[in-house]
Amino acid sequence: MKTSKMCAIFSNQHEYSQLKPLTDERALSTLYFAGKYRLMDFALSSIVNAGINHIYTLISQEKVRSYLDHLGGGKEWGLDTIGAYEYLDFYQNLMQRRARGEEYFNDLILFLKTCKMPYTVFIGNKMAANFDLQAILHFHQSNGGHITPVFKRVEKGNLAPDDHAFILSDGNVVVDQDEAIDLSEEGPYNLATNVYVMDTDWLIHQLEKAQKSSLAYDVAERLAYLSVKEKASAYEYTGYLRNIHDVNSYYQANMDMLDKDKRDSLLYGSQKIITRIRNEVGTYYDKDSDVKSTLIATGCKVKGEVKNCVVSRRVGFAKDSTTKNSVIMANCRIKSGADVEYAILDKNVVVEKGVTVKGKPDTPVVIKKGTVVDKDFVLE
Repeated sequence: MKTSKMCAIFSNQHEYSQLKPLTDERALSTLYFAGKYRLMDFALSSIVNAGINHIYTLISQEKVRSYLDHLGGGKEWGLDTIGAYEYLDFYQNLMQRRARGEEYFNDLILFLKTCKMPYTVFIGNKMAANFDLQAILHFHQSNGGHITPVFKRVEKGNLAPDDHAFILSDGNVVVDQDEAIDLSEEGPYNLATNVYVMDTDWLIHQLEKAQKSSLAYDVAERLAYLSVKEKASAYEYTGYLRNIHDVNSYYQANMDMLDKDKRDSLLYGSQKIITRIRNEVGTYYDKDSDVKSTLIATGCKVKGEVKNCVVSRRVGFAKDSTTKNSVIMANCRIKSGADVEYAILDKNVVVEKGVTVKGKPDTPVVIKKGTVVDKDFVLE
């Protein structure tokens, strides 16, 4: 396994009301993706593919169960080995300490000092992307700065309102930044991907300064500001990236995986995407089933028509059912005569016999976890 000179801060701060009801009971980072993955797999895989096994994780206290359910003991990512160091902290702790006038970054600073790594990577939770952190580290070491932000050239549709877009010089030096909500043109824009590689001693100093001045506890916000202040040289990420911040961006990211080039770029490049292993039987396809352009995970039973779909584990499609252009999460049941199109079905949804569930290409209908749909649900 690669060895690294880096430790990692994995920030699960981003949560969006525009993703409800999908995130009513789970963190954004634990949303299903491409059938068998979760969004957190991409950040964690980027981290461990770089040989990093010292990880400080920030997450919302209310959503921690879904995160730990998927992570388990961390075996698949090698986080249960001797020498690995995981630290879990909550954003609520930072908020409460700051409100009491206490030094709210002390646990993070202690983590950085304990790891004794010369470099630190900060990575967020909402980008479906495959970052080569070793390549970014080499770039950082060669440019001689304290911080290296990572950017991706995107159109406005791949920006969330709270994102930052860097303004760069011809040499990709960060000279300023804009908030996405203030942008009016279609782009392209230099999206700040919430990935930063930094000198650890410098980062500790910046965190100590921030808490002495009672500045905001949002680390990503601070790092974007410091990238401008330091006139940092930015690293351009050129691979597949989809910014997950609302239902449509989540739906489109999954549909992208039906495109072989995009799927290969994200999932099957030189860096493996690691997820939790499930020992299940393969998917059963009935002789009368009709399946085209679809990703289907293990443990499913397919007897109906399934086209242009992304399907998670243990889903059942009954004979004479039709499912098209949809994202189907684990343990769903599509019964005989049901018609599902342009939909996102959360876990354990049952679509009863003869029922129609139909959204639109740019407005997929979302069915909440555990719902039994016994009446037609059609967006006009």
